Amino acid sequence: MGRSLTVLNSAPGSSALRPDGGRSFVVPADVSGRHTRRRYAIFALLLCVYILTPWVQIGGHPAVFLDIEQRAFHLFGATFNAQDFWLTFFLVSGLGFLLIVVTALWGRVWCGYACPQTVFLEGVYRRVERLIEGPRNVRLKRDRAGVSFDRILRKSAKHLLFLLLSFVVAHVFMSYFVSLPALFDMMRERPREHPEAFAWAAGMTLLMYGNFAWFREQLCLIVCPYGRLQSVLSDSDSLLIGYDVRRGEPRGKAKQQGAGDCVDCGRCVVVCPTGIDIRNGLQMECIGCAGCVDACDDVMTKLGRPTGLIRYDSQSGLTGAPKRFLRPRLYVYAALGLLGLVVGTSLARTRAPFEANVLRLSGAPYVLEDGGARVRNALELHVVNKHGEPTAFRVGGVPDPALSYVVGMPRIELGSLEGRRIPIFVHAPNDGRKRTLRLRIDDGTATRELEAPFIAP
Repeated sequence: MGRSLTVLNSAPGSSALRPDGGRSFVVPADVSGRHTRRRYAIFALLLCVYILTPWVQIGGHPAVFLDIEQRAFHLFGATFNAQDFWLTFFLVSGLGFLLIVVTALWGRVWCGYACPQTVFLEGVYRRVERLIEGPRNVRLKRDRAGVSFDRILRKSAKHLLFLLLSFVVAHVFMSYFVSLPALFDMMRERPREHPEAFAWAAGMTLLMYGNFAWFREQLCLIVCPYGRLQSVLSDSDSLLIGYDVRRGEPRGKAKQQGAGDCVDCGRCVVVCPTGIDIRNGLQMECIGCAGCVDACDDVMTKLGRPTGLIRYDSQSGLTGAPKRFLRPRLYVYAALGLLGLVVGTSLARTRAPFEANVLRLSGAPYVLEDGGARVRNALELHVVNKHGEPTAFRVGGVPDPALSYVVGMPRIELGSLEGRRIPIFVHAPNDGRKRTLRLRIDDGTATRELEAPFIAP
């Protein structure tokens, strides 16, 4: 599977930890540059998608509406019920496999650009924090000065806004499960009328507030297993953010003879959202945000030196070895991905737009009529509409000279995910022959036939 795997360690000297092992709160400095601008543009796009998706209607339903109470799930115009839960295996495994491929190619680009933790923390909460408390040096100076009215006022305003933002984010998340109209109705009513929804909204608000106001980068460093899996998912040709040791060392002043390009300004450290020093090598705490790249490029530009001392590259590229894009593990990933795509697509295409099951009524399996000359079977046809809109169904028996069908409702109209049971009676001569009854259900786009043995003496 290619060259030896990368080993990730927690680098010593990380500013997220004090020498005694206690936590040191990270206060990143502001940074600007092409990567930072790209990140904020992606953050804005993802936040718009998150907020606007419940408003977008496709086929009469929100684009994403997971109605757990009614066990109805609407995804971009497709409608599913609980019996379709097996399809989530392909969805979850497909997304997981996609993340593996992305990591093998581009490292932790997911963490730095698209992970919800990063999007909300860096794209919303820390921007609000900078707006209220000011840049890093001003905030640290104010904190060192001790308690003051200005500090209390700013901290109170910040946490009040954090709580309000958490309230909004939690309720947008709730709208994916109860729909926006229902959510607005619940918010106008008393909590005791919807205790479960109120408990979920309150709990999620407090959870998000605690995470984004206090826990922050610790979720990435302690809770999330993805960083620890990097050693397995990446190799020496995977793209990462690294420091060019050959060019930067030994560190020294800008005009010091014999010194490398790194002037040891520490700018790459103070802008890092997890508080690491990228010059210590690839580390588990690095989320690939490229803040250090923009910070270092800015310093190099001011010194009149080439940019790229810290850059996107592979470990092979940083050491001067040839870089490979196509490598054995990618061929394996491509084969597995193609296999999963074919299987998942085939199974999804066989998913029927409606469910139909034939059941026997309780009681005697058959009834003799006309003095025993005829036999009657009583059945029940259960039909469930899995379309996203009301649909008309036609029900009848497949013509057979020996069988006659009496259908209680030959035409029914069902709402989305609505089900109904239709009584059906089948008659046949009592001549001792074995027969099979066949029922046909048609929704205008698909036809299904169901078979059941005709029971007779």
